[in-house]
Amino acid sequence: MLAKVSNRWLVVLGAVLLQMCVGAIYAWSLFNQPLMDAFGWSSSETVMTFSIIVFVFAFITLLSGRLQDRFGPKKVASIGGVMYGLGLMLSSTATTTGQLYIYYGIISGIGVGFVYVCPLTTCIKWFPDKKGFITGIAVGAFGLGSLVFKTIIEYLLMNAGVSSTFFYLGILFTVLTLTGAQFLSVPKSQSPSITSIDDEISFTVREMLKTKACYLLWVMFGLATMGGLLVIGLAKDIGIELAGLNADIATNAVTLIALFNAVGRLGWGALSDRFDRVKVIAIMAFITAACMVLMRFMSLNFITYFLLLAGIAACFGGTISVLPTVIGEYYGIKNLGANYGIYFQAYGLGALVGPIVVANASSLQDTFVFSAIVALIAGILALFVKKPIKRSSLLDYHDLAIKESIG
Repeated sequence: MLAKVSNRWLVVLGAVLLQMCVGAIYAWSLFNQPLMDAFGWSSSETVMTFSIIVFVFAFITLLSGRLQDRFGPKKVASIGGVMYGLGLMLSSTATTTGQLYIYYGIISGIGVGFVYVCPLTTCIKWFPDKKGFITGIAVGAFGLGSLVFKTIIEYLLMNAGVSSTFFYLGILFTVLTLTGAQFLSVPKSQSPSITSIDDEISFTVREMLKTKACYLLWVMFGLATMGGLLVIGLAKDIGIELAGLNADIATNAVTLIALFNAVGRLGWGALSDRFDRVKVIAIMAFITAACMVLMRFMSLNFITYFLLLAGIAACFGGTISVLPTVIGEYYGIKNLGANYGIYFQAYGLGALVGPIVVANASSLQDTFVFSAIVALIAGILALFVKKPIKRSSLLDYHDLAIKESIG
């Protein structure tokens, strides 16, 4: 039986605290102008910092997933929290973009990567009966991080300056992440009533890479999130250039994205507990493609702009929420951290492709066409994904069921 089942909600509490702290990286746009004013850097130089931290954090999940499977989520998340905070505190001393890239982009990025996988995989292990819902909570908290800490960051920037803001945030996030990490633990056993065949299946990374579904899911995930990343990064520009909004109103897109990103992660995650999860991802991909097409050909105004942006953000967040549960059901939860790290590279690659597309596009409308195409392909690929079968695991489970019935 799940030891002290009620205590598993304390694990969720720790997971939410961790995810909100590292999710604050999506409030980076608040730092752009203060850094430009303080050091005379260009917009492209400061924005590059965000691209670096997203790529590093995604890449490092390859390592952190394996480490948390081996040493436990508490230790790995604690190390990640310290590195995240240390990178921020070091960023307060940066006087060149190179230093900022190393301190914030690389050191803090490694910290985020160490933290991110731990709450996600731990919650799934505690809630095998509500995988989609609980994953939605865990990754939804990540999406809300920028909104939760937005006011604190703005206050510090206004009253302490950009360098001191990094330092104070470093201290704050170190304390909060270390606190959250102490709640993470792996259940020693599970109640038979909520244990399924999916929990008995256990693919290693090597075994997973031998399945056809692995590659279809990887490409599908990368394409399904690529367009969302691209448009979300350009949300303010789209509002000003195409919807005719002033800068202040267009800035509200950041808040809207954070809200619907979180709502999508929770809502679509819960929905995937009722229906085929991969088909749910396909639906989100098709909705995203439709929103992109409408953005390209509709005459945008205040209402249509925010509605379409909300749809894209909700589906983007939902895709990130549902995929880990798919991986857990397809390949087991024993090696979920390591296996998920492989898939998250598709997300990191999308973060790099987006700026390249923007740089080579003749207009914002072209980015919508590109985003619609990749989302459509993702939806079609999802229709061809079949769950892999590991026969030995099924036989072991069958034998176990026979023994239990005899006993």
